[in-house]
Amino acid sequence: METISTTQLQLAFDFVQHTSRNVFLTGSAGTGKTTFLKTLKESGIKRMAIVAPTGVAAINAGGVTIHSFFQMPFGPIIPFGINTGKNQDAYNASRISLQIKKFNREKIRLIRSLDLLVIDEISMVRADLLDGIDEVLRRFRYKEKPFGGLQLLMIGDMHQLAPIVKDDEWEILKSYYDNLFFFSSHALKLTNYVSIELKQVFRQNDADFIEMLNKVRQNRLDQKTLEKLNSRYIPEFVKDVKDGYIILTTHNAKAKDINEQKLQNLKKKSHFFYAIVDGEFPEYAYPTEYELELKAGAQVMFVKNDISTDKLFYNGKIGQVMSFEENSIIVQCPDDDYPIEVGLLKWENIRYDIDHTTKEIKEDVIGTFIQYPLKLAWAITVHKSQGLTFDKAIIDVKAAFAYGQVYVALSRCRTLDGLVLSSPLVYGNIKMNYQITEFARETERNQPQMQELKQSKDEYFEMLVKDLFEFSSIEHKIRYLSKTLKENASVINASLISNIESVLEKMNKEITMVGEKFGLKIKEYMQLGEDEKIMATMQERIRKASEYFDGKISSLLISAFLPSFFEADSKELRKVLLEQVKQINEDIYVRQQCLKSCFSGFDVKRHLDVRAKAALSVRMPQMTDSYEKSSAENVKYPALFDKIRTWRNAVSKDEGVKPYNVLRQKTLIELANNPPLEFNTIKKLKGFGSKRRKKSLEEVYELILAFMQEYE
Repeated sequence: METISTTQLQLAFDFVQHTSRNVFLTGSAGTGKTTFLKTLKESGIKRMAIVAPTGVAAINAGGVTIHSFFQMPFGPIIPFGINTGKNQDAYNASRISLQIKKFNREKIRLIRSLDLLVIDEISMVRADLLDGIDEVLRRFRYKEKPFGGLQLLMIGDMHQLAPIVKDDEWEILKSYYDNLFFFSSHALKLTNYVSIELKQVFRQNDADFIEMLNKVRQNRLDQKTLEKLNSRYIPEFVKDVKDGYIILTTHNAKAKDINEQKLQNLKKKSHFFYAIVDGEFPEYAYPTEYELELKAGAQVMFVKNDISTDKLFYNGKIGQVMSFEENSIIVQCPDDDYPIEVGLLKWENIRYDIDHTTKEIKEDVIGTFIQYPLKLAWAITVHKSQGLTFDKAIIDVKAAFAYGQVYVALSRCRTLDGLVLSSPLVYGNIKMNYQITEFARETERNQPQMQELKQSKDEYFEMLVKDLFEFSSIEHKIRYLSKTLKENASVINASLISNIESVLEKMNKEITMVGEKFGLKIKEYMQLGEDEKIMATMQERIRKASEYFDGKISSLLISAFLPSFFEADSKELRKVLLEQVKQINEDIYVRQQCLKSCFSGFDVKRHLDVRAKAALSVRMPQMTDSYEKSSAENVKYPALFDKIRTWRNAVSKDEGVKPYNVLRQKTLIELANNPPLEFNTIKKLKGFGSKRRKKSLEEVYELILAFMQEYE
């Protein structure tokens, strides 16, 4: 870790970077979770995407919302299929309900190229939404693996704000879940995820105050601690709020009323500042007001960190407006010697995309919001204060209605002395959920140790190598293609079916079975330990195996799945065949690129990079309705096939009908394989269009005679 280094942070970093384990990173407020994510983004080796449950959280984390990235519907997501043991039809129906059919090819490739998905503010993510993510990832990656085999990093504190669920939504979902916290996700329960709790607090330095906050957080509040907290109830202070204090309250309406009344009480001129919004930047993600009204003397809060080298302000810093310049606002903060000249700043709304030159995941800016990084701050809701830090705050949580609200409010403060209560705390204010408490205790009891990290590293290396030489997934797709061909045998060239069957037989014997045996050999090497000679021998075996399988793929598979082989009269059938062929070719291409990268041995970082870039580099021929491409390679007389097909296409164009309404593809192939030498023989063939059958028979017969004379 580069910025903040503790044993727990380093442990979390190593689990994320060097294993395939899903990680839940938690910790009380101010333990460095945000800094960890920033460091991971800057120095991690894995290709990652960051998502969050709300627009503001996504902007702050430098990512996108879960709903936009995964194109999720708003509302309950019913878990089906593998998650609950229901049948495959129900599983497919649930996928349709998620509208995943709308994903474009670019987004699918991006998802397939990812190594890591980061979900920030996981405490606010509902279990059904996490299962929805699982559905999408299984669809586009590996359907038999939870989350499609993609590693998750879930960041958040379960003692903070909980997911929102309406009564009517819970009525629908309660049959499927005990509760809607993320850890109730059916998909997550299928994974052996590791939980790491950060202990060292950076926001507060007072050990006694930290202990008080932990007792509130963990539902261990005793009478002595309650009395200490209530010593900060100062009725006279609340009546005459001093400058520099911000009121944290539970409801939006109350915070808004306080700010508007305080601003109105200032007998100064109002100044209005309008944000510049360009492109896509949804209103719910605005970091401050679009129409910002300020006066000299107004108490304000910075809503963004200072990006200059001076670092004069941070997100959550409180100050007072002193004056207005032509292109700036002058703000004085209580503990600063000099006022701050505040200029316009820009927020960016990003979308993940692919750089076709570098094959890297890039962040495309699709919208911007430009405004002064300030908002009125006599009051703010507890919800909007999450992630902020205050030196002075008045806590108004008498009307607390959600789990974690009191803890979030108290933990925004750096010190106990900087905290003032608007009313005494009682046990009833501190709403806790026993399921959260038990989950937190379980997390604390099961912290991973270094031995578990080492074992997970070894398992990750072994998994990557074994997956490289596992070909059953490709074979499965080819068998599915073969099944489609057989189901449509009446309109498919019989030789094509037999060719695919022959390919499958050879592949199973010379590639798939050999790969399975090699995977077992790798397991044996890994069990022998990390002796240098053993590792060197294993690397040499990997190198030779890579060369062997690369050669076998080239000789057996590359030429067998040319799109031009898979013609069909039916537009719908041809589209299905070409899509299946495309998927097979994409998998073959990615696997070959990975094998070639191992000709000098296996390296995890290089493998991940090559695999991801290969997934983004695949360029297959576009599907088309045209029948111009030849499948003549599979007939006895290719030249005759071309002659008859050219005639068929010309008639089709002249008469405005589909080619298969003139002559069926299967009949065309039969004519090219066994050209009839007598007119009575051709008259017996089916497959000629009924409207001009007699004329077509005569014209085709003339073509055949001309061909036989030309080639004797």
